[in-house]
Amino acid sequence: MCATAGNADNDGVARLRLAFVGCGAIAEYHLAAAEANSDRIELTTAIDRNRDKARRIADASGAEVFTSFEDALVHGRFDAVDLMLPHDLHESAAIAAFEAGKHVLLEKPMAPTLEACNRIMAAANRAGTVFMMGENAQYWPEVVKAQQLLHAGAIGEVITAHANLNFQFDKRWFAGPNPWRFAEEHAGGGIAMDGGSHRIRALRMWMGEIDEVSAMLDHPLKAMKVESLVRALLRFKSGKLATFSAMIVDHPVGPEPGFSVTGTRGQLVIDSGPCGALWRFDPDHRQGVLVGEPQGYNKSFAPELADFARAVLDGRPLAAGPEQSLGELRTALAIYRSAVTRQWEKVWT
Repeated sequence: MCATAGNADNDGVARLRLAFVGCGAIAEYHLAAAEANSDRIELTTAIDRNRDKARRIADASGAEVFTSFEDALVHGRFDAVDLMLPHDLHESAAIAAFEAGKHVLLEKPMAPTLEACNRIMAAANRAGTVFMMGENAQYWPEVVKAQQLLHAGAIGEVITAHANLNFQFDKRWFAGPNPWRFAEEHAGGGIAMDGGSHRIRALRMWMGEIDEVSAMLDHPLKAMKVESLVRALLRFKSGKLATFSAMIVDHPVGPEPGFSVTGTRGQLVIDSGPCGALWRFDPDHRQGVLVGEPQGYNKSFAPELADFARAVLDGRPLAAGPEQSLGELRTALAIYRSAVTRQWEKVWT
């Protein structure tokens, strides 16, 4: 049985009753996004095995607290789940939610393996509810604006691009004495599969589908058993090339552009950092001109949740279906293969 479309408030306006499943660091960003969409979304339930984490979300939202997802599926008051769990738990949680008739927003990656992704997609098809992957780069204001400029020919024909993610180890994302992101059995992969997916999605939005990759990995963050350094060449189906770099270290790093896209008439650059600005360089702006007021990566979560709510409540198509996220996962898996074979590896075979 499918979940209802939503709960009407006192004004008769349908609102999506949402449960957070996993109330770690990323939940704070999703909470702010839910509050920004309070006219369409009601956060009714906070679920985490750690009651203190669930209680922090509940204290800020008025949500009901559960420490068991199974109990929440039976007794909770929600139509949809926002799954924010370690990667190895994505499959079981998503399938349980679909079998309970819930709409599902699932943080990337869908799962660490393509086989698990296929099982999740099959469960979603059986349920007939909305399934959305939480790849918030799809809604990153500067990335979206750059896509619009590229489509308008603002810097001519695209020649190449570079995506870069460098940051200092931050305990917010690696909580506890044995962070799950440090272990391959929980994470499935390191920075290429995890934070790097945001960079890869942007490149795909701008340049089309990736055909093959050539990459090397390393482990500068010694405690992290999966890769904490990636250097990769990406060849797109168009024949164009881009580079993708990502690194986590345990010391401060200097600023580098998060993205650059070079065309036949100029270049677009997005600064690194949470409030990275978009700059345009062309014959009329040789020193660069700021494109709009900087908003940054953190402003991507509110439009992501708004898209999910529209899909559930209004039947609107998503900006990108869940199958789109398989491109980032396949790219990461090809990067891992290439690091072993030291050859170009196909993404879609």
